[in-house]
Amino acid sequence: MTLANLLQARIAQDGPMSVADYMTECLLHPTLGYYSTRDPLGPQGDFITAPEISQMFGELIGLSLAQCWIDQGRPGRFTLAELGPGRGTLMADMLRATQGVDGFHPAADIVLLEASPTLRAIQAKTLDAYAPRWITSVTDLPDSPLFLVANEFFDALPIRQFIRDDSDWRERLIGMKDESLAFGLGPRSPQIALKNRLEDTQDGDLVELCPSAIPIITVIAGRIATHGGAGLILDYGDWHSLGDTFQALHAHKPIDPLSSPGQADLTAHVDFEPLASAARAAGCAHSRLTPQGVFLERLGITARAQALAKPLSGSKLEALVAAHRRLTHPEEMGNLFKVLGLYPSYAALPPGLES
Repeated sequence: MTLANLLQARIAQDGPMSVADYMTECLLHPTLGYYSTRDPLGPQGDFITAPEISQMFGELIGLSLAQCWIDQGRPGRFTLAELGPGRGTLMADMLRATQGVDGFHPAADIVLLEASPTLRAIQAKTLDAYAPRWITSVTDLPDSPLFLVANEFFDALPIRQFIRDDSDWRERLIGMKDESLAFGLGPRSPQIALKNRLEDTQDGDLVELCPSAIPIITVIAGRIATHGGAGLILDYGDWHSLGDTFQALHAHKPIDPLSSPGQADLTAHVDFEPLASAARAAGCAHSRLTPQGVFLERLGITARAQALAKPLSGSKLEALVAAHRRLTHPEEMGNLFKVLGLYPSYAALPPGLES
């Protein structure tokens, strides 16, 4: 039995499903879901993330959070957390870069939020020397100062899609056509969550909502506002959602999101504006949304690349130059990916960002 068969049977019984329900089943089904059954990262997987491109990425993020810890008086016990840690590469690079920061490691309680058993096992090996522990929900984060990173985490959260129809909305649903999964539209209905979007959209425009993102960011921001700390949210997206960004990757190439349920990575661009609004509502300050390339350059990635380049030549030097370009150039990840920083209203911004 394939996941496609299961989804088709569910639709036959219950009717069309939302894009959010489809994403949840495809990514997290306990035996047939994408993240439940494989390591999706790297050249042999379906996509590659910034930490896998170069150690420089994690090193600079680690030092940025360590500076926040210093600026906030070096709290004696704090949570160093990552949401969706992949193979553990980012956290490993953060910890290696900060090992010389006096008192940082002894005070850190390393916490990872990961749903995939496959990736948890890989993370355990990567971070064996640091004794991390795992949680299944942000509500399990300790009541302590929280220094957190979420790189390409929010883009994998399930979205709902709505198409404007006069002053109402029709939800984009997934049903069946000619024995294959296909998109369709639900009935017209008002959507309270989209009331403010009538001002900046017109008939036929598609807007995406990510309902599960708001409770997550609210918990994170609440911890930071109450106990101190900082959060760095890095992902592709922009300040305001408009248009269809639902996409699938298989073997590093885009494919039809409905063609291979459970066999491809499903994501959507992050709408950062609701995240920032939820953080403010929880009493937390946030930075201006900053392009990843600008953020990394402010943190000194070029100087770090030059230092790493000194002993290199040939293909290794070329790979380092290519990695620097991929992370920072406006035509690669530099502008597509953005950074939102969270911090207590009384504290300094995380380095690399501006208010």
